[in-house]
Amino acid sequence: MIVTVSKIAFFGLALIILSGAKPISDVDKFQPEYKNRLFLTANNNKQMQEMQVALAGRFYQGLAVIGFSDGSKYKFGYLNQKGKIIIKPQFNGAGKFSSGLAPVGIGNKFGYINQTGTVVIKPEFDEAESFSEGLGRIGIRARYGYVNKLGKVVIKPQFEYAKMFSENLAVVEINGKTGYIDKTGKVAIQPQFNGAASFSEGLAAVEVKGKLGFIDKTGKIVIKPQFDEVAHFSEGLAVVKIKNKYGYIDKLGNVAIPLQFEQAEMKENSYYQEPAAFSFSQGLASVRIDGKRAYINKNGSVVISTEFTRASNFVEGMAGIEIDGKIGYIDLTGKLVIPAKFEWAEPFSEGLAAVVVNSEWGYINRAGKYVIRANFNKNP
Repeated sequence: MIVTVSKIAFFGLALIILSGAKPISDVDKFQPEYKNRLFLTANNNKQMQEMQVALAGRFYQGLAVIGFSDGSKYKFGYLNQKGKIIIKPQFNGAGKFSSGLAPVGIGNKFGYINQTGTVVIKPEFDEAESFSEGLGRIGIRARYGYVNKLGKVVIKPQFEYAKMFSENLAVVEINGKTGYIDKTGKVAIQPQFNGAASFSEGLAAVEVKGKLGFIDKTGKIVIKPQFDEVAHFSEGLAVVKIKNKYGYIDKLGNVAIPLQFEQAEMKENSYYQEPAAFSFSQGLASVRIDGKRAYINKNGSVVISTEFTRASNFVEGMAGIEIDGKIGYIDLTGKLVIPAKFEWAEPFSEGLAAVVVNSEWGYINRAGKYVIRANFNKNP
């Protein structure tokens, strides 16, 4: 799927699969608000300096999506970790690099480029998504299939919906029901569910009669549908929700951490409701306790007690937290290692994180030092 300018939850938080909703792509999306300043780098040319930054993405395979606006439209390109624009903003959309290729929008079609910016799979698709396990999901006239890295359509567009491959299987929709196919395009698990998610750690969430449970790779229901919301298994546990309480189950369906974390009320005019519990990452999970965020271990014990209003999961040993409306980062001990001074921040990826100060994008390293500055003449 292609990056477009749209809103996302704080820090790209753990995605909860909602009952009745189609599976959602893990594509990165970014805030559109920060577009009123130049994104200057030492290697920008005059043409780039005349444009305005719309977004700065996470690094994948050494490159990050950047988007510029000239006031009327957006163009997307790629930046390297030294701050040099390697592929100039020229595309109508852009996705992350995977297997050395990235999906891009050219005109009203989508194809794939390599890391030099050369088009290697010509733009002939209505939709395209980053490669996963050697295949890229593509769409033609509202039907979905898959291409290989040579651009050959190996599974013809025929499905009403499809997701990227995960653990050698992909979610597809046929006649309004979801099931799974293998990499030859053969149905591996018959379409029979009202909704389904990708496999993770050998199990996948499915919806049956308005409730969510889990199946194994034979299609057998191993955890009966009984939950209102679930997340994928991560580090052996999965978040589940019944009514307004979140907790965790193991792969046998046993409650590992009681459903005790309560959902906050939806704020007026809010487009996102933060879940009360996130998936485990690096041995810890962010949960909501008494209106604040804390971190628990797999025994359910609080190991980092915080007064933060928001706190993301750990990525590369760092987690984003919010203090008085500003964002900073803590380490795995709970120590504030990067002060809360950012208006927006992304998770670390390949050692760098995109941040915003005074509506200007830049990238910091794990020490909080700017390695790519949004404006070299101004000290945030």
